[in-house]
Amino acid sequence: METRVATVGIIVENMESVEPLNNVLHEYGKYIIGRMGIPYRQHSINVICIAVDAPQDIISAMSGKIGRLDGVTAKTAYSNVVFENE
Repeated sequence: METRVATVGIIVENMESVEPLNNVLHEYGKYIIGRMGIPYRQHSINVICIAVDAPQDIISAMSGKIGRLDGVTAKTAYSNVVFENE
């Protein structure tokens, strides 16, 4: 199975979407390398960065589910290196 490392940048503007977002992240938890979340209280938003190692279709599916949440924006940056995992 081929995997790639990617980062998903997430901006949460609607606090009601935090729980659904966490549910999506839990669903894809086995692919997540690390997560950093920064609450930006001055502007009432959260900035989150997720590092993942997964097949490209899994990364796209996760990012798509996140981006369809109300008040949540997600952008993905892929590495150019492809890994062969068993």
